[in-house]
Amino acid sequence: MTVSDTPALPFTSHEALTTLQETCEVTGLAGQDARLIRLGENALFVLPAEQVVVRIARSLEVLDDVRKEVAVSAWLRQAGIPAAEATAHPQPFIVRDKPVTLWHLVSDSGSPASLNDLAYVLRDLHRADVPAGLELPHLEILSRVSERITAASVLTEQDRQFLLARRQELQSAYDALTFSLPSCAVHGDAHSDNLIRTADGDIVLIDFERFAFGPPETDLAVTAIEHAVGWGTRAEYDQFAEHYGFDVLAWEGYPVLRDINELKMTTWLMQNVNEDKAVAQEFRNRLFCLKTPDAPRQWRAF
Repeated sequence: MTVSDTPALPFTSHEALTTLQETCEVTGLAGQDARLIRLGENALFVLPAEQVVVRIARSLEVLDDVRKEVAVSAWLRQAGIPAAEATAHPQPFIVRDKPVTLWHLVSDSGSPASLNDLAYVLRDLHRADVPAGLELPHLEILSRVSERITAASVLTEQDRQFLLARRQELQSAYDALTFSLPSCAVHGDAHSDNLIRTADGDIVLIDFERFAFGPPETDLAVTAIEHAVGWGTRAEYDQFAEHYGFDVLAWEGYPVLRDINELKMTTWLMQNVNEDKAVAQEFRNRLFCLKTPDAPRQWRAF
């Protein structure tokens, strides 16, 4: 593990690339052909020559989550659930005050996983016994939302206070819910983009940062809300619910999870408004919808 004395800097694509370059120097990996594949809660770079994905978290505040990712990956593979695999390096690294992990690149067929694939993976995950040695945290469904809102430079003070008040309102509503399904290991960000269909036809689960112990309804609601904002058809959602064996839309607590997911999706996107005009425009659309509950949800995916 290597620690840098570099002060914390805004998590831009440029800062992520600088962190990647220092990571390659520390590990001896070849990074000259590195390609940024995602900038969100984390920056993900692929190193084609090494067949490695470098995952860079935003700050040391999430170090425990990063350590958990590596442990969860090992458990899933032992449990027979195909999952992304960390490299053999001692992990995580600390580079420029950011936790960094290295992962074997999954051979992507180029064909996206389906909602049916997601239903089967979640069914297996939610039925899996969590070993005693894997100390999953209890799900904090609105974790990081307050921090995002407080740190955002693009918000007016009025918008900031609105979002903070909305977060508190939804936390209270969530705490009052009575769930139908027994608590279990949950993914925490369970959408089909976190599955990869390999060239061999296997479905591999990725992105273990939000893994926790909590209500499975929270995983199922992610697909339901994506259907609600136009990312898929109702027939696709109905098949998802049938294959999993539970329809979260029919559960009386779903509207609370829907509203929580809308807030999370909006504040997640807010972190990158300075990277792209289209992102900034979509953030404003989502913020308007939060303020206008009856407005049509026609959201663009990023």
